[in-house]
Amino acid sequence: MAQWIHMYQMLQCLPDDTVNSLYPPATFPIEVRHYGADWIESQRWEDFSMEKMEQESKAQTLLEQTVSMLQTIAQQKTDVVERMKLMQISRNMAMFQPQPLQFVVMVRDILRKERVLISANNAPQYQMYPSRDNMQDVEHLGAKVVEVQNIRKKMHQLQEELNWERQNFESLQGPFQQNGLDSARAEIQKLQNHIQQLEFNVNTMATKRFQLLKDCVDCLDLCQSRLITRLKDWRWEQHKAAIGHPFDDNLIPLQNWCEQLLGMNGNLRQELMLIGERISDLQERLGQLLQVLIQSSLVVDKQPPQVIKTQSKFSTTVRYLLGEKVAPGKPVVLKAQIINELQARNLGGVPGDNVGELINNSAILEHNTASKSTCATFRNMSIKKIKRADRKGSESVTEEKFALLFSTEITITGCDTPYRIQMISQPVVVIVHGSQDNNAVATIIWDCAFSERDRVPFVVPERVPWRMMCSTLNCKFTSEVQTQHNLDHYNQHFLAQKIFDKPDFAEDFSNMMVSWAQFNKEVLPGRPFTFWQWFEGVMELTKKHLKTYWSEGLIFGFIGKQHLHLILKDRPNGTFLLRFSDSEIGGITIAYVSATENGGQKIQNIQPFTKRDLEIRSLGDRIRDINHITYLYPEFPKHEVFKKFYTEPQVQSCTTGYIPVSLHTKVGTDATPMGPHMAPLAENAHFSVDASALGASLAPLNENHPSAFLGDATPSPPNMASLNENSHVGFSVHPFQSPFNSQEIPSDIIESPTTPHHIPAGNDMDIDLDSIIETLNS
Repeated sequence: MAQWIHMYQMLQCLPDDTVNSLYPPATFPIEVRHYGADWIESQRWEDFSMEKMEQESKAQTLLEQTVSMLQTIAQQKTDVVERMKLMQISRNMAMFQPQPLQFVVMVRDILRKERVLISANNAPQYQMYPSRDNMQDVEHLGAKVVEVQNIRKKMHQLQEELNWERQNFESLQGPFQQNGLDSARAEIQKLQNHIQQLEFNVNTMATKRFQLLKDCVDCLDLCQSRLITRLKDWRWEQHKAAIGHPFDDNLIPLQNWCEQLLGMNGNLRQELMLIGERISDLQERLGQLLQVLIQSSLVVDKQPPQVIKTQSKFSTTVRYLLGEKVAPGKPVVLKAQIINELQARNLGGVPGDNVGELINNSAILEHNTASKSTCATFRNMSIKKIKRADRKGSESVTEEKFALLFSTEITITGCDTPYRIQMISQPVVVIVHGSQDNNAVATIIWDCAFSERDRVPFVVPERVPWRMMCSTLNCKFTSEVQTQHNLDHYNQHFLAQKIFDKPDFAEDFSNMMVSWAQFNKEVLPGRPFTFWQWFEGVMELTKKHLKTYWSEGLIFGFIGKQHLHLILKDRPNGTFLLRFSDSEIGGITIAYVSATENGGQKIQNIQPFTKRDLEIRSLGDRIRDINHITYLYPEFPKHEVFKKFYTEPQVQSCTTGYIPVSLHTKVGTDATPMGPHMAPLAENAHFSVDASALGASLAPLNENHPSAFLGDATPSPPNMASLNENSHVGFSVHPFQSPFNSQEIPSDIIESPTTPHHIPAGNDMDIDLDSIIETLNS
């Protein structure tokens, strides 16, 4: 509900049109958002897309739950007006029954727009839509253009009347000279006065018309400058979205703005032509404004991946905001080429060498009537080869940035001259192997987070304050994991301690400078990996296996040993917390309070669980298995907190003839070996498979792992007794030494290469059961 609290505070300052646009009264009125705030923000709307038809059943469920939620809230309302209103809204939502995906995507987009508005409120230089002032300027400009057109029409009427009166005046001149009557003289004088008045009116209107035209061009210039600024803002926000900043990709408002200004430019050029005399300065200004508008209306709607592997397909979409104004006839073909950093700085200059070869690098600009968009989609583009620049010092290939340049020639209706237009993508890093991906992502993160607006491509600072780095890490983490649970103060402080290698818990790091080398070039002290490699591993583990745990605040996360001992030292035995491993990439460990032999206390840290471990057995089940831990810090009973994460035992049928097994995590002294007098298991009974009991013959297993089956093996106890041959388990276990040695393997299980199996004559594929048994016995 946190998002709605911020949004509700902003509603008082938003225009009614914006509120109605955000919460369409006919489909998703604001009452739904208000009364269902908690429930709405707890659902996973971001998972849905119109292209994923397989999600339709999940979307249908969410739609039904929304309707049910509204009906429940309605029944709780004592006010009959509110109750009836909510019931009517719930009935209206039945319109989405044939297309539930449309409903969930609509809610997803509403929440996205809210986040953009909230972000804009915190950073007022960014605006999702043209502001009220900007739109008023456009409306004011439109009114001025209409006034110019009206004056021109009145002037035309006056000129026609003036021409008529002049003709009458000339026709009366002859009779007046012949008779010279006073009445005729008076008539002519009256006509002459009228002609003079008409001429004065025409001249006055012409002066006003010219001044209005000049004002219109000035106003058009101002409006277009604001549009160009807003287009740059849109691209900037798109750039920042790579690190998790909220971004609304809706281009319809900007497209309407572009079309309006183009139409007004055309009207003003027409008015200048109708004046009859050339006003070169105004015509030149309008021509320049037209060229800038046409060239600025090309945007990269869907950016290419910012890390691209050679010989791999990728897609990108370029959109032209003046698409409906493109002259019909000849198709518009966009070409793409890859350019390096130096070429990006010299766009429009002398073209340099070709630094790469692209496949499928052309696409036709096509208009979609339904979406009112004109786009060129490159669906199967690929970088065949790339030419690297000379590297300086320790610079690696994953630090070199490129971009895609899109260009074409376009003709706009009403314009005689074709225009050459181009636009570059966000910077990309080109790799040749998947192992380079992590370092390439670090380059992009640094570029997106710390580059300045209107920079020289693709310049970034070498050092930034920790507060900026910290904000970036938090933003990237929450957006990647898709959670509202931020890194808290303790997490952020530990990250600072780690990147600066500072053990002091009380130090303030906010103004300390972090370098690119500290972020992803220099390995951490005593570790074989960089800070980013370690942080990215934690982020991936949380995203894939721990999202719900983290979102509900069950994982303490980033915490140092000093702080860990400080908060656990006075807690009862069995108190534990979950923290990300400090020494292993992508690991989570359990730290808990344990009793010492002399009755004191100590802090134990269980070997970290990695992605592979959690794929075998979930974190919730592992916590249930470990009897040493009882209370989640500070004092939550673990079975109450983690109960919903426990996996129910599966009841397996015995018809297969196999004895079912189950996996359990064993830690320390929990890994009790089977003694020689252990009673045999009952037939078909469930039992816990302990890797330590089976010995090292189950290798390869990492000897550093805790003793969970297939992921948590500990060294076998030295006095382990082998299982009885007649055990119901059904096979003999031989305690091999590791690694295997042919001399150490008992001869009774080595198949003799010189003794062929007996196969009865006949069809080679028809082997009877008796022969198989005989062969096995031999």
